[in-house]
Amino acid sequence: MFRIVVAPSGFKECLDAEQVADAIQAGIRRVIPGGVVDTVPLIDGGEGSAKLMARATGGALVPVTATGPVGDPVEAHFALLDDDTAFVEMAAAAGLSLVPPGARDPGRTTSRGVGELIRAALDAGARRIVVGCGDSGICDGGAGALQALGARICDDEGREVGPGGAELLRANRIDVSGLDRRLSEVDMTVAVNPRNVLCGPDGVARRYGPQKGASADDVELLSAAMDNWARLLDPDLSELPGAGASGGLAAGLAGILGARLESRFDVFLTSTDLEQRLRTADLVITAEGAIDASTALGKIPTEVARRAKRHGKPVIALCGTIGPGADTSYEHGIDAITGILTGPVALPDAITKAPRLITDATARTLRMLLLGTTLPAA
Repeated sequence: MFRIVVAPSGFKECLDAEQVADAIQAGIRRVIPGGVVDTVPLIDGGEGSAKLMARATGGALVPVTATGPVGDPVEAHFALLDDDTAFVEMAAAAGLSLVPPGARDPGRTTSRGVGELIRAALDAGARRIVVGCGDSGICDGGAGALQALGARICDDEGREVGPGGAELLRANRIDVSGLDRRLSEVDMTVAVNPRNVLCGPDGVARRYGPQKGASADDVELLSAAMDNWARLLDPDLSELPGAGASGGLAAGLAGILGARLESRFDVFLTSTDLEQRLRTADLVITAEGAIDASTALGKIPTEVARRAKRHGKPVIALCGTIGPGADTSYEHGIDAITGILTGPVALPDAITKAPRLITDATARTLRMLLLGTTLPAA
């Protein structure tokens, strides 16, 4: 039996990982109806993570109305995995998809809702909290989350600074006397991309600010704000691997709450038994919304490919768009990249048709692969 492991990420602001896996499986069935398909939808802490974590553990999603990234209330959630463990998906309250295109300014957006989710998890009795970082629309260093939990971030005149990363330029002191006392009794882990740092030329403002709507001037301002924020938290956090995750949220939680930063793949992939599934596969198919230079910087497709190559397995990556630097993925174990679009398509139409586009692309790719097996070697 031909065995295919399907291990995709979600397509940001379009489909979650489970929906992508279902669409790929449909394409496989069209071409290889008798094959064994092992679907392993993967999460990186971003959109859809709480739902998949709840499903994987037999837990439940808990709805919470929280402050969204632009300050308006949003319907968010966290996952209660068992009696005392909660998973907080930061994107549920401060994700980029919650920021209207015309309001994308990471100097103003806030992580306050993430703190409100943490507080709701405490109210539910959680004594262990895992915060998943990914798909953020913020760059406030976690200041908003800390303020929601009772911290005061003040300027040199003792006035509390406002929401957004730009305000951290004025920050001069952090008062933790009002922090929720229950935080001292909670074990908190933040699942991060270890490649994300808070400050410097590869700091979160410079690397991800433009994706969140920052202009060149905004990037410089935010970079200076992160430098100042690191000074207040702990200068050692400025280049600590993972501290820049989700606009520096990880740094704020680590510096003030003592949260541990752990590689997101060590947190999430261990529970999927991915290694054993890859070991028995004939082919591995992974996917992400875009394959570009950033894919090699700790994204799901290259992590899957790296692990698959431990067992000598071929890897195909499907994507919505193929961007500059996509070829670097070949250096990390991906053997072939296939875009799902066959011609120019308006973004709203591509999002609406995404399941069918993924299914069709999977079928086309497999037909080409099977054709290749019939050709004589050169």
